[in-house]
Amino acid sequence: MDIFQIALYLCMESKLSIEAQRFKKIREELRHTQQSFAELLNIGATTADIERGKTKITGKIVMELMAQFNINPLWLYGKSFEKHIDSSRGDVSPKVITIDTTGDDSILLVNQKAAAGYPNNIHDMGWYQTLPAFNIPLPEYRNASYRGFQVEGDSMLPNIKPNEWVLGRAVPNITEATDSKIYIVVLRDSVLVKKLQKVPNSSQAIRLISLNDQYLPIDVKVKDIQELWMVNSKLSFGVDEPAESNLLRQLQQSMDELKGQISGLK
Repeated sequence: MDIFQIALYLCMESKLSIEAQRFKKIREELRHTQQSFAELLNIGATTADIERGKTKITGKIVMELMAQFNINPLWLYGKSFEKHIDSSRGDVSPKVITIDTTGDDSILLVNQKAAAGYPNNIHDMGWYQTLPAFNIPLPEYRNASYRGFQVEGDSMLPNIKPNEWVLGRAVPNITEATDSKIYIVVLRDSVLVKKLQKVPNSSQAIRLISLNDQYLPIDVKVKDIQELWMVNSKLSFGVDEPAESNLLRQLQQSMDELKGQISGLK
């Protein structure tokens, strides 16, 4: 291979998406040919096309890489330094990530009804495709995976009202969770929005706290947490009148009633 060919090869490599480059790296590290790797992943003859950048990596391929080799989907797309998922070390990264036609992460919206089935469909790429998705073109939402969940119940009053939506940024590992922040916690049988607190002298459990003091804190085992998303914003539909305006209106009404009573005495 002469200098021109080397330069051309490097130029072609640099134009490949990071997921295509890392897909090829995985295959080479496992010492598979393109054909044997395709057979292993049960993806037909698309392996070579993926490595050339002609075919995008599907959700099925991501699931196979994760199931067979514990490959972290976030690492595959260049969003994490952790190459492998290790549940014994508190991995709570997204099990499926979604991208739009331009290759950017899309924000899925999980309403209350969908949230009930979310834990059981957490690995099902087809199920995720039934959910609405959108993008926010702001710098705060770049270089990370986000997901939106609709809040059910009043346990997070007064900060978060029933039926409001919270947007959360993916947390790769439980060790990266911060005390007193609000998180979307995906357990094996439910999805909760709670303030997180680490349990003293324990790395195996965390405490979930409601902002509404009528609800008691609950402790959950780290191994029962499938995903963790740190809430950084919320979506509200309808704007309530400020409390000060309500108070002024009530005072004005009281004054008018008092004036009427005084006039009646004359």
